[in-house]
Amino acid sequence: MHIHRDWRGLPAAARGATVAMGNFDGVHRGHRAVIDAARAARPDAPLGIVTFEPHPREYFARLAGREELPFRLMNAEARANRLARHGVSQLYELPFGPTLAGLTPEDFAREVLAEGLGVAHVTVGEDFRYGRSRAGDIRTLVEAGQRLGFGVTAVPLLETDDAATSSTAIREALAGGRPRDAERMLGHWHRIEGEVIHGEKRGRELGYPTANLALEGLHLPKLGVYAVLVDVLEGPDKGNYAGVASLGVRPMFGENAPNLETFIFDFDGDLYGRHISVALVDYLRPEAKFEGLEALIAQMRRDEDQARRILAAA
Repeated sequence: MHIHRDWRGLPAAARGATVAMGNFDGVHRGHRAVIDAARAARPDAPLGIVTFEPHPREYFARLAGREELPFRLMNAEARANRLARHGVSQLYELPFGPTLAGLTPEDFAREVLAEGLGVAHVTVGEDFRYGRSRAGDIRTLVEAGQRLGFGVTAVPLLETDDAATSSTAIREALAGGRPRDAERMLGHWHRIEGEVIHGEKRGRELGYPTANLALEGLHLPKLGVYAVLVDVLEGPDKGNYAGVASLGVRPMFGENAPNLETFIFDFDGDLYGRHISVALVDYLRPEAKFEGLEALIAQMRRDEDQARRILAAA
């Protein structure tokens, strides 16, 4: 997959795609319906995604000086990895700032979609809005496409269990400690991805070495302990593993910055600096503060046993 971070000056090979357009946070079932519609509309054209970085909501919050809780389900790296799995060959990760935010719907359609990307077709969700002050909608996009030479398809919102599949509903499921409900809407496990960073190495001293991931900028699922599946994405240990992870602030040691600490079963490699993907499968228990290290280690053994049983049956 080729990633482009501007709509200007693209090579000829990057133009002429059939594109799905939106933020694609989580790349859930509803998003994939939009992607599939783009593929079906022009099967002769490369499949592309038009999205924005940073997320427009983040940009406008900073512009207004507002403090907002992190809301993203995945970072840009995780989103790109997931989109590549769905056959996307051209990812247009457009820089969202004053220039894009200031374009009228007509200017966006002409300068970005038609002249910049040279799109063959555009698909969006039926509630998609674009352009300055979110003034553009499906009607204006269809009209612009008729004038500028590209097709437009609007895809209805996907319903799952009598509720619309949305990033908001997925966040609510994760915040409630219900990763399997989130999986039903996502169509895949919710994953936290990134580079393994150095921690305090307490887990190693306790017999449970962990691979640590930062959670900065991401929506926090319910804090606690999870049964997880782990993909090591690079290096000599690349592959698929099972494990148990603690997502939280480590109350036993007085920490306050949340991170994800994953103990990978039957693994003895060095993952520092490597990129991994951790899928939350089942919520085991809340975070807790123990009276001493012996009680903590005993609970960690119970967590490992429970996670192994759950994942063996998954």
